Amino acid sequence: MNNTTTDLNEEPEFLQRGSGKRYRYGSKLLLLSSALLCGVGASAQYSTPATPAPYNPIALAEVTGAPRTAVQAGQTNDRALSQNPYLGGVAAGKLSATPVQLSLNDAVAFGLKQNLAGVLATDAVTDARGQRWQALSELLPHVITDTGFGVHQVNVKAAFGLTIPGEPPIIGPFGYFDSRAYLTQSVFDWTSIERARSSQALLKSAEFSSKDARELIVLVIVSNYLLAIADQSEVESATSQRDTAKALFQQASDQKTAGLASTVDVLRSQVQLQSREQKLIVAQNNLAKQKLVLARAIGLPSGQKFEITTQIPYQELTPSGLDESIQSAYTDRADFQSQMNQVGSAELERKAASAERYPSLGAEADYGLSGVNPGSSHGTVDAAATLRIPIFQGGRVHGDVLRADASLTRERQRLEDLRARIDQEVRDAYLDLDAAAQEVSVEKSAVTLATRNLEQSRDRFTSGVTDNIEVVQAQDALAIASDAYIASLYSYNLSKISLARSTGVAESRFAEYVEGK
Repeated sequence: MNNTTTDLNEEPEFLQRGSGKRYRYGSKLLLLSSALLCGVGASAQYSTPATPAPYNPIALAEVTGAPRTAVQAGQTNDRALSQNPYLGGVAAGKLSATPVQLSLNDAVAFGLKQNLAGVLATDAVTDARGQRWQALSELLPHVITDTGFGVHQVNVKAAFGLTIPGEPPIIGPFGYFDSRAYLTQSVFDWTSIERARSSQALLKSAEFSSKDARELIVLVIVSNYLLAIADQSEVESATSQRDTAKALFQQASDQKTAGLASTVDVLRSQVQLQSREQKLIVAQNNLAKQKLVLARAIGLPSGQKFEITTQIPYQELTPSGLDESIQSAYTDRADFQSQMNQVGSAELERKAASAERYPSLGAEADYGLSGVNPGSSHGTVDAAATLRIPIFQGGRVHGDVLRADASLTRERQRLEDLRARIDQEVRDAYLDLDAAAQEVSVEKSAVTLATRNLEQSRDRFTSGVTDNIEVVQAQDALAIASDAYIASLYSYNLSKISLARSTGVAESRFAEYVEGK
């Protein structure tokens, strides 16, 4: 899989090869509304995560080769990928010597619990909840206690300008004891009220951002799992091609022994065999490395081996109408709901800034015991109400209002941009789904034709009608067609999970979209 923590709303581009033609397909997301935002961060004003893409390392791709080539072409910035929280995980569990049987559902379940971006998103919600309590504290009672015991000595004349006949000029030393509880309470402060409401909107925004991070995690995990399946298919295809090349080499050797083939035919077959063995080595290495990527993203213990158990053949998906999907995306996309709450919070902050001009009313009281020592202390009480009326504050309120206006305008603009981006992503997903389905059909037919061509070329060589140049060319054609079919099937399955993400149902319906369940 791959992901991955950007502006979470950015998507990377890379190339993927297939049968000499170029196609564009997108798995829209991402990660990371800004994972991929650096995980997910909350500040005084909560903001969605922001980390460089890819949430979906298989986003907008052009088909130009095998899946592995496509991913490598798009993931050129190793540092950005290594820092992408959607590609990281918090390892859990114990290392097992027995390979784990890992299904797609298991991989997603592990990822939702242990993917680093999800953990950071949860922390961001906790941070936003802390900000909420900080804002509420301005409206709630504050009670503190203070107890002290001291020794005093007073110079009466110096302190009061008096000389008392018959009394010494210095009084003391004498003890003094005071134990007191203080209560302060805001009775009316419209600024604090609006800021408390704003913090509640920020908390909701953080919760929706956390949900959106889970959507992106599903996209990343499923994408990487699909890539592992594609790599596994590449290994199987390369193994089959190696075995075929081995049989053709043996056939050429037998033909030479029988005087029906030349030495160059044998050498040509041997070169072809070595080429297929090299391709198999590369395919096996790519599969092993992709498994490491997937294991890290879902938080498996380091070094844990596992086997891919879910196979996903071609399964046609018939989505609902385009307009209906676009409208449901606005309702179901957590990033859209998060941004709406960001706008609501900015509106309340604007009101809070304006309310700084309003009077505020507070109350404070204290009660305690005072005396020269605890045994001789007496109760005392003080209470007061305070009306604060701002008259002139040096332009501070005007400055706060200007900044709040700018913040509100910025959040509204982001909301409108997100609205347009969601519309584009859903439309792109529909186009990609249709194009990928057609591509699968074409490439499947190409494999059938290439297989028949190889069979006929072998028959012609066996009959001595031609040399094995034709056979080698037919082998290469079949290899290219097989790789293109694997890439097209991967592209189609990827377009399905991308559609689920673009409409906001990746977590709840990924199995239905990808596996047809």
